[in-house]
Amino acid sequence: MNTSDFITVLAEHQDKSLLFEYSPGMLVGTNYHITEVKHITIDAVDCGAGTDSWKETIIQLWESPSELGKPNYMSTYKALGILRKVGEMKAYEMDATVKIEYGNSRFHTAQLHITNTEIKEGQLIVKLAVNPTDCKAKETCGVPETSEAEATSCAPGSGCC
Repeated sequence: MNTSDFITVLAEHQDKSLLFEYSPGMLVGTNYHITEVKHITIDAVDCGAGTDSWKETIIQLWESPSELGKPNYMSTYKALGILRKVGEMKAYEMDATVKIEYGNSRFHTAQLHITNTEIKEGQLIVKLAVNPTDCKAKETCGVPETSEAEATSCAPGSGCC
């Protein structure tokens, strides 16, 4: 999801609580804060000597230990206000991919991709997932392409291992 789409979704659901699901069934705590918004430019060289560049918006979430057990999630309205304020200070690249940076004692800190959003009982739930690393120069490096079936054939729960 790009930054423009994310801000649009928030604007369309300002009356809802904003939840982040970092793993199936696992939610960022009600005590989260948006602690940083990063405007990132990536200039990369891959293992096949190919170059690429792109922009990302990274929204960092942090759970405040002093607010454990807080009864309510942040409202989408409040989150949108924070992001708009940031945009006034440093303009967004609206086509940039948006990622959510998060970690806790049970989940490694990671920059998570938004895979979907769900509306449920007055809540906007933002579904997140880790994107695995990949070789971008498979042909140059002689790495054979694997089919989706091969890649997941020995996945946890598949019964092969």
